[in-house]
Amino acid sequence: MVSAVRTKKKILVLGSTGSIGRQALSLAAAMPDRLEIFGLAAHSNVGLLLEQARVFHPQAIGLVNEEAGTELRERARSELDPLDCAIYQGAEGIEELAATTEADLALCCMLGTGGLRPTLAALRSGKDIALANKETLVAAGELVTREARSYGVRLLPVDSEHSALFQCLQGELPEAVKRVILTASGGPFLHTSPEDLCRVTVEQALSHPTWRMGNKISVDSATLMNKGLEIIEAHHLFGVGVDRIEVLVHPQSIIHSMVEFVDGSVKAQMGVPDMRLPILYALFYPERVENSEVPGLDLRQTSRLTFQEPDVNRFPCLRLAREALKLGGTMPAVMNAANEAAVGRFIEGNSGFMDIPNTIKQVMKLHDPIFDPSMAQILEADAWARRQAATCGKSGVTHV
Repeated sequence: MVSAVRTKKKILVLGSTGSIGRQALSLAAAMPDRLEIFGLAAHSNVGLLLEQARVFHPQAIGLVNEEAGTELRERARSELDPLDCAIYQGAEGIEELAATTEADLALCCMLGTGGLRPTLAALRSGKDIALANKETLVAAGELVTREARSYGVRLLPVDSEHSALFQCLQGELPEAVKRVILTASGGPFLHTSPEDLCRVTVEQALSHPTWRMGNKISVDSATLMNKGLEIIEAHHLFGVGVDRIEVLVHPQSIIHSMVEFVDGSVKAQMGVPDMRLPILYALFYPERVENSEVPGLDLRQTSRLTFQEPDVNRFPCLRLAREALKLGGTMPAVMNAANEAAVGRFIEGNSGFMDIPNTIKQVMKLHDPIFDPSMAQILEADAWARRQAATCGKSGVTHV
C-alpha cells in the first residue's frame, strides 16, 4: 500500500528569539519533513535571529526595533555570508510580514501587548493562529475573538493550561461544561510568609521550581498573575464565565488543567512540564504527531498529585485579574499594562516584589473603563496605565 504524501506546513514564528519561539524551532529542526519555517520575527536580538535564519533558511525575517532592524539588514547582506530572504523592520514592517498569505500558520509568541497588532495582522490574512501571547487576549480578547470568527481562522492555544482545556473540550457540547479548572504550580513562593514576600529578590523570583520561562513570565508565575491572565484568556477562548473558572495549586505540574462536566465527570490533560508538548499540539492540530524532542510521561515516577486553594491574600494579583475581567472594557488592558510596568521595575531593581500588586491596584482605581473599545482606545489605555504605574511606583503605594 502506498502511503499518503504529507505536505510540509509553512510556519511563521513571531517572537522566534524568545523561550517559546526557540522551543518551537527545536521541534521544527527535529522534523524537517513536516515543518517549514517560512518567516522569523523578533524584537531586537539581531545575533540570534541571524543564527536562526542561517539554520532554517526562511523566506523572510524581521525585527520590531528600528535600530536593530538596520543592523540586521547590514549583517544579513554581508558579502561574507549573505542571506537570501526578505527583511522587514519596525512595527509596521513586522505587521506586513505577519500579514503574508504564504504561511499556513502563525505562532504568535511576541512578549507583551507589542504582539497584539502582528497577531491581528496574521489572523486577518486568513492564517490559523497558534497563540502563546497572553496579553493579546487579556488586553483585547473581545476584539481578537470577534476578528477570528469574522475571518474564519482558528485560535489554537499554546499555553499549557489552555492547551489542556482545549484538548479536554474536544467533542464536548458547551452546555455540558460545569466549570474549567486551571492548575498552577504555585511558583517559588508557595509557602513563603507575607513578611518574607516583601523581601523577595529578583533572583529568587526568577527561580521557578518547575518550568523554564523568560523573566517576565517567571515573575508573573511568582506573583500568580500568570494565573490571573489565564482566567481572562480562558474566558475569551472558551466562552466560559468568570464564575465558572477556578484555579487550583498543583505543585507537581503534571495535570495541566481540567474540565468538570454537569454529570460529575472530570477530564484532565496530563504530561511532563515541557512547553514543547502544547506547542507541538498547536502546530499540528487536529493531528497528533510524534517528535523526538518531547519526552513522555512515566506515571510510575509520579508518586503524588496534590491540590490546594491559592491564597489570594498573599497573592492578590489573582484577585485583581478577576476584578478586571468582571469590570470589563479597557480594564483588563489597564491591569495588564500596569503589571508589565511594575514587573519591569522590579526586575530592574527599582521596586519591591509586593509593589507589583500594589501598583496594579492603584492604577485600576484610577481608571474609568471604556466599553467595547476600539484598537486605538485599547492601546491608549495601555499607554496611560504604564505612565500611571511609573508614577505609583515612584511615590510608594500602600499595600493591597
